[in-house]
Amino acid sequence: MTQVTEHTVRTGDHRTFYLAAGPEDGPPVILCHGWPELSISWRHQLDCLGALGFRAIAPDMRGYGRSTVYDRHADYALEHIVGDMIGLADALGIEKAVWVGHDWGSPVVWSIASHHPGRCHGVANLCVPYATLERGYDAFLPLVDRETYPEDEFPYGQWEYQRFYEEDFARAIAPFDANPTTAIKALFRKGVPDYDRRKWRNAHTRKDGGWFGGAAEAPDLPRDDDVVGEAELRIYAEALSRNGMFGGASWYMNHAANAAYNERAVNAGRLDMPVLFLTAAYDYTCDCVTSRLPEPMRALCRNLTEHTIDSGHWMAQEKPVEVNAALVRWLARDVAEVWPG
Repeated sequence: MTQVTEHTVRTGDHRTFYLAAGPEDGPPVILCHGWPELSISWRHQLDCLGALGFRAIAPDMRGYGRSTVYDRHADYALEHIVGDMIGLADALGIEKAVWVGHDWGSPVVWSIASHHPGRCHGVANLCVPYATLERGYDAFLPLVDRETYPEDEFPYGQWEYQRFYEEDFARAIAPFDANPTTAIKALFRKGVPDYDRRKWRNAHTRKDGGWFGGAAEAPDLPRDDDVVGEAELRIYAEALSRNGMFGGASWYMNHAANAAYNERAVNAGRLDMPVLFLTAAYDYTCDCVTSRLPEPMRALCRNLTEHTIDSGHWMAQEKPVEVNAALVRWLARDVAEVWPG
């Protein structure tokens, strides 16, 4: 096992906590988690990349863990979060890095690539393809599979839950704050092959009046050991108990601001650096198997590698060997100039 160390840096008024593994002078790989995760979501990748000689860095993103939590929705727009990550790199003396993202961490990494391409050796993202969430509703709603989600019944398709945050934010986050432990156990579950997409819970959030069928708190399900161990569950639950869900859920409240920020992308949003995208075969929200969600990415990335992994949404935790193999293979082949040693 590679030693993983804890660090904190301050950039202006913002505090970023991060985990790191590997030699301090190793080529940097910065891993950005999504909702409602933490730096430990990358524990398997930190171990692998650090052992290979990379300097693997996984921050707690804004609103999470031991990084700064803000009390306004607007503070969680992508422009601010990208600023956090560029500030982190500057504080560590990193001019260019390989950036890796998952879930909402993917729009952060896509935005770094499209606004600061000179800071990227390459970018890799899990589950959320380019030119979707970071561009706002007008970009990703037209890509919904309307055979599965008819517009009259599911106007926001599988993204109904995101609209629910905007309509009733307090009710949307209440079950998570009521019992963080059961919420984490209910969310962090392995993928289910051949699931009926029309029954996917995220598409029913508005109809049900909230998460978990509109219940006051999540059902107390057995922990899925294929995704989180008991130690990780405790860390997730403690962080959510301490911070609440306001910060993490506020990332969903900035679609218009994010779309406006995207308009300032350089090179009309085209990406020339090496790009890796990992599709989760059983991710029924970020459906890149039966829907058109990946199409804009394919048009805008000049050097794109795609790979599908038989997993659910929590890919880096559910299938770490497969994720690490795909990531390392891409690094060795397409970003060889940063290979350690």
